[in-house]
Amino acid sequence: MRLSSKHLTLLILAAIVLVAPLGFPSNFYYRIGSLIFVNGLAVTGLVILIGFAGQISLGHAGFAGIGAYACALAPQYLGLHPALAMLLGTALSAAIAWLIGRPILRLQGYYLAVATLGFGILVTMVLANEAPITGGPDGHDVPELGLRKLLETIGIDLSNAQFWYAFTGLFLLAGAWLALNLHDSPSGRALRALHDSEIAARTVGVDVARYKLSAFVLSAVYASLSGSLLALMNKFITPDAAGFLHSIELVTMTVLGGASSVPGAVAGAALLTLLPQVLTALQDYEHMILGLIMMLVMIFMPAGLVPSLSRLLRGRT
Repeated sequence: MRLSSKHLTLLILAAIVLVAPLGFPSNFYYRIGSLIFVNGLAVTGLVILIGFAGQISLGHAGFAGIGAYACALAPQYLGLHPALAMLLGTALSAAIAWLIGRPILRLQGYYLAVATLGFGILVTMVLANEAPITGGPDGHDVPELGLRKLLETIGIDLSNAQFWYAFTGLFLLAGAWLALNLHDSPSGRALRALHDSEIAARTVGVDVARYKLSAFVLSAVYASLSGSLLALMNKFITPDAAGFLHSIELVTMTVLGGASSVPGAVAGAALLTLLPQVLTALQDYEHMILGLIMMLVMIFMPAGLVPSLSRLLRGRT
């Protein structure tokens, strides 16, 4: 039986998650892998928003900040377990995305980009200025998740780095599975229709406003979960998690890997997470080389790394 592209993608991702640790010489590489998975989860959400629905957001790190600070503050002020705090942050991000998405998604192009940018800046300012609650620019401690100790009671002994590698990897695979299923569903086809032309999509009966809002909310959920995972993994969080630069980083990962491609999202996240580590030996030229690589990819592979490479391979077969 021939595997569909969806199942093949999931199998390849799962194989990479499982096989990669065989070449890790130290726990540091588990940490890098976890960061790739966390970024990949957020970028997968942006693939749904940008690649499927054709809507841009320059403030999506704001939702990551909401998820992260939910895990930091809810245990302290509400007495919630960090896992429940993560769910609270996800629900709060979805609710805020629904509330702000209704008016701002009426905008298009750079008007929409600036509106979402304003949201991200607003979240960052609140987190930085409400120091008595959030810790301000100095950040806030995040309590231990506790699942690793629970696993030890049933005989599964993992180091902290190994646990977070496995935990974030599961979240990435679940997020990729959901996005790939959405892509092949009637809702996914409706989203891609409005990406090509909102007027044409509306003409054939697509509820453009509802689908745009759904994509925005779903992508906010992905970003919130990634922020929660990052906070719980680091056991500390600062307002930079919601900052403008992080939003730009996420969008860059999306476009670099392939905005319409779920595996492209993971590839873009991996590339921009790994390159700074690889280029540390060239510290004085790190940013210059990173910028040059990004420019060359966009010039010669405008569709993104994964879609361009897959087209090249198909052309040779």
